Amino acid sequence: MATALLWLRRDLRLADNPALVAAIQQGYEIIPVYIHAPNEAGAWQIGAASRCWLHHSLVALQQQLLTRRSQLFCFRSENSLHSLQQLIQETQASAVFWNRLYEPALIARDTEIKQQLRSQGIHTQSYNSALLNEPWQVQNKSKQAYKVFTPYWKTCLNLPIAAPLPAPEQIPLPKVLPQHALAMAELNLLPRVNWDRGFYQAWDIGEVAAQCQLHAFGSRVVEYATQRDFPAIMGVSRLSPYLHFGELSPQQVLTTVQNFAPALDILSFQRQLYWREFAYHLLYHFPETPQQALNLKFERFPWQENPQVLRAWQQGETGIPIIDAGMRELWHTGWMHNRVRMLVASWLTKNALIHWQTGARWFWETLLDADLANNTLGWQWVAGCGADAAPYYRLFNPMLQSSKFDEAGAYIRRWIPELNNLDKHSIHAPWTAANPPRNYPAPVLDFQQSRERALAAYQQLKGI
Repeated sequence: MATALLWLRRDLRLADNPALVAAIQQGYEIIPVYIHAPNEAGAWQIGAASRCWLHHSLVALQQQLLTRRSQLFCFRSENSLHSLQQLIQETQASAVFWNRLYEPALIARDTEIKQQLRSQGIHTQSYNSALLNEPWQVQNKSKQAYKVFTPYWKTCLNLPIAAPLPAPEQIPLPKVLPQHALAMAELNLLPRVNWDRGFYQAWDIGEVAAQCQLHAFGSRVVEYATQRDFPAIMGVSRLSPYLHFGELSPQQVLTTVQNFAPALDILSFQRQLYWREFAYHLLYHFPETPQQALNLKFERFPWQENPQVLRAWQQGETGIPIIDAGMRELWHTGWMHNRVRMLVASWLTKNALIHWQTGARWFWETLLDADLANNTLGWQWVAGCGADAAPYYRLFNPMLQSSKFDEAGAYIRRWIPELNNLDKHSIHAPWTAANPPRNYPAPVLDFQQSRERALAAYQQLKGI
C-alpha cells in the first residue's frame, strides 16, 4: 500500500476529520504528523495560554491514536515545507492530506506547500474541517463579501451543511516510520513556571472531553437564550477552545444540539455559531483587519497610551468589580464569559481610549480559545471600527450591566472575594458603600468623565 502523511494542525480529533477519512478511503497507510512551526503564523504566533492547551490536546490525540494502532509523530520546524519534504523522503510517502486553516499567513504558506509538493509529483489534498461553510461560498447578490451579520446569517441558513463523519475504527500505519520525532515535552509548549495550573481545574482537554462538554451543553441548550448573559451560571456552551483546536467540528456541534431540541429552541445558539462563521468570512475577505480597522476612519482616532490604566485592567485592579472579575477569571481559567468580554473590551477601548489592538494582544496571550478571526471581530465590534460594529455612542455602563446580569453579585464574589461583605447593591459599585473595603482599589477612571471624553472623540471622528 502507498503511504500518506496526515498533516494535523488545528484539527486534533479523529471523528469528522475529512482529511483523515479521505486518506483512508483512497487506500493509503497513514502517518499522522504534527509540525510545530509558530514563526509561520507571522505576527500572530500562538499565545502563551493556547500553547498549554495545545500540549495537552496533542497528548490526548496521541492516546486516541494508540487505541487505533496508530501514533502521532511530532516535530519542531522553521519551515513546514522542508519538514514535509524530509518526511516524504524518509518514509517514501506519496501523498499529503490536511484540513484547511484560514489565517492570511497560513493560507499563503499552505498554498505554496501545495504547489511545491504537487510540482514534485506528490498527491496533495486539503479539506474543510473547521467551518460550516467555506468563506468564499457565502456571497451577497452582487457576488461580494458580507459586512453585516444578519443578511450573512440568512444566506447561510439556506446553504447545506455536511453531515459529520464517524471516526475510523482503525488507522493503518505503514512499516516505514519517521525516526526523529520528538517527545511531546520537547515541543516546549508548557511554561517553566506553572502559572497555568488554574486551567486544569476549569477544563478537561481533548476530543473525548470535547464530546462530553458538547453533550452536557446539548441537554440544556433550550435554556441558552434566557441564560447566556448571566456569567455566574453555566448558561453558555464553553465549547470555544474545543472548536478552536478542532477537537470538535461545528458540524458535530450543530448536529448534536439539533438532536436535543427543536429548531426554534436552538436558534439563539445557532446564531452564535454563525457569528463564528462570520468572523472567518471577514478575516478571509479582509485579511488586513487583524492589524487595521475595517473602518479606515479609525486610523485617525485619538487612541491614548496609559500604561498604568492598562496594567490595572490586565491585573483586574480597575476598581470596577465586573471588569476586574472578568480579568481575573481570564487569568485563572484562560477563558471569560462572553457578556463580560464585551464589558472589559468596552471599558478599555471607550473609557480608557486604549487601542483595541492592545486589548486584542492581551486576549491573544491569555485566552485558551485565542482565535484570530473571532478575536479580531470581537474587538473591532466593541471598539466600533469593524463590521456590523456597535454604534460609537454605545458605551456599556459596567455597573448597570453588572446589576442586571449578576444581580446578587455571585460572579463578582467568586473572583473578588475581598468584596464578599458588601450587599448586593454596593458590590457593583463599592465606592458607594458606607465602609468601602480597604483592600480593593478605588476606580482608576471616573466613569462619567471618561464616557463624555469618549463620546466627544467618537463625535469628532464621525465628522471626518
